[in-house]
Amino acid sequence: MESTKHKKKSTIFNVATLLIATSIVGQILGFLRTKLVSANFPITGAGSTDAYFAAFTIPDLFFYTIAAGALGVAFMPVLSDYLHNNGRKAVWELTTSFLNLLMVVMFVVGIVILIFAKPLVHDIVAPGLSAPQLNRAADIMRLLAFNPLLFTVSGVLTSVQQTLGRWLFFAIAPIVYNLTIITSIFVFRHNIGIVGLGFGALGGAVLQLIVVLAGLRKLNFSWKPVIDWKNTHLRTVLKNLPPRSLDQGMDQIEDIVETHIASGLGSGNISYYNYAYTLSTAPILLIGTTIATAAFPKLNARISQGRPDLFRKDFLSVLRVMIWVAAPVVVISYFCRGYLARIIFSKGNDKIAVIFGFLAAAIFFRILYALISRWYYSKKDTRTPMYMSIFTIGLNVYLAITLAKPSVFGVSGLAIAQSIVAATEIFILGFIMVWRDRKLLDPKFWGGVIKIASVTGFTVLAGFIMVTLMPLGLLDRGFVTLGGKLFIITIVTLAVHFIVSLLFDLEEARPIVSFIRRIALRPVKIDFT
Repeated sequence: MESTKHKKKSTIFNVATLLIATSIVGQILGFLRTKLVSANFPITGAGSTDAYFAAFTIPDLFFYTIAAGALGVAFMPVLSDYLHNNGRKAVWELTTSFLNLLMVVMFVVGIVILIFAKPLVHDIVAPGLSAPQLNRAADIMRLLAFNPLLFTVSGVLTSVQQTLGRWLFFAIAPIVYNLTIITSIFVFRHNIGIVGLGFGALGGAVLQLIVVLAGLRKLNFSWKPVIDWKNTHLRTVLKNLPPRSLDQGMDQIEDIVETHIASGLGSGNISYYNYAYTLSTAPILLIGTTIATAAFPKLNARISQGRPDLFRKDFLSVLRVMIWVAAPVVVISYFCRGYLARIIFSKGNDKIAVIFGFLAAAIFFRILYALISRWYYSKKDTRTPMYMSIFTIGLNVYLAITLAKPSVFGVSGLAIAQSIVAATEIFILGFIMVWRDRKLLDPKFWGGVIKIASVTGFTVLAGFIMVTLMPLGLLDRGFVTLGGKLFIITIVTLAVHFIVSLLFDLEEARPIVSFIRRIALRPVKIDFT
C-alpha cells in the first residue's frame, strides 16, 4: 500500500513538473512570437498587424464556444467516469461519437468562414480597416478557416490521453504550434508579408495534430465513422455543454467587439490593444491560474468530506496568498510598463505601455477571479459564473463604446473598461459568496487584508523611488540596458514588499523564510575518501 501511494505521489509530481516546465516554455515562446511579429511587420499601413489580429477573432469564437467548453467541463469528467465503469474500449466508442459530431460541426463552420471571410471581417470584426488591410485579413481568416476543426480533433484526443495518464504529447503540442508560427515569420516576411502568418498558423495546427496523433500509439484507438446517439454518456456530455460554452463564447464576443471598436480608431489601434492585452495575461496565467489550479482539488475534497469549516479556512488562506503575491506584481507592472513594452515590442511601445498601464487593475482582479470562480465550481455551481459573465460582457461593451471614443480616451478606453469590469465582477461575486456563507470573511481574514494593503503602500513607494532613481531614458535601448534597470527595480520592490511583510508579521511571508533557512542551513556532505 505504501509503495502504491508513493508511486501515485511520484506520478503526480512528475506530471506537475512536466506541465509547469512546458507552460513556462510556452509563455516564453508566446512572448518571443509576439516580439518577432512586432519587429518584422508594421503596426500601421497596408501590411499592418491589425489584419493578423482581426483574422483570428471569428475562428477563435467558434473553437472556444463549441469545442473548448466541451472539453474542459462537459467531456473529460464524463470520460473519466466512463473509463472507470466500462473500460478502455467503451471510452474509444464514446470518444469516436463525440469526435465525429464535433468534426461535422467544425467542418461546416470552416466552410462558412472560408466563403464569408471578407464580409465577416468587414461587417462584424473590423469595419475600420482599409481596403488592403481588409483583403489581407480576409486571406488570413480563410487560411484559418479549418483551424477550429484541427484544434478540436487535437483537443478531443489529448483529453483521452490525459484521462489515460499520457501527458507528454498534450504538453508539447502547443510548443510545436508556436514554433511553427515563429518559423513562418522568417520564411514569409520578405515575400507575402503578414499573410504568411496565416500559413504559419495553419501549418502549426496541422503539426500539432500530428504530434497528438503520435500520442495515440499503443492506446489501441479505433476510429469509426459513426455517431451513437443512443449512448447515454454522449447525451450527458451534450447536456452539460451549454453553460460552459456560453461562458467561453461571451469572452470571444467581447474580443470581437473590442476589435470592432479599435478598428474605427485608426490604423494600428487593433495591434496596440492586442499587444498590451497579451502582456497583461502573463501574470494572470502564471499566478492566478497556477495557484487556483493547485488549490482546486483540495477545495473539492473539503466539500466532499462535508467540512465547510475547513473549506472556508483553506479558501481564505489561498485567497490571502493570491492577494499578497498579486499586489507587488501589479505595482511592478504599472511602474515598469514602459520598460516591459520597450523590451518586448520593437514598434509602438509607447502607446502599448499607456494601454498596459490602464490594464494594471484588471490584472489584479483577474488573478483573484481565477480562485473565486473555483469557489462556485467547488460547490457545483456553474451557472452563477455564467450569468456573471453575461452581465459583465454587456457592461464591458457599454463602457468600451462610451470610453473608447476618440473624444474621450481613445483605444485606452478599452483597457479602462476592462479594469472597471474586472473589479465589478469580483465585488459582485464576492457579495454573493458572503450572502450565501455569512461566516466566510472572518475578522482574521480582514485583518490580514488590511496588513497586506498597508504593506503594499510601502511597495508602491519603493517602486516609485526606484523608477525615479532609474528612469526610462529616451535613448534607452537593448536588453542589457532595459533589462538591467527592470531587474534592479523589480528586485528592490519585491524585497521591500517581503521585508515589510515580515515586519507586519504576515503569515504569507513565513514559508519563504522557512525555505531560505532550509537551503541556507542544509548540511553539505564532503567525501574525504
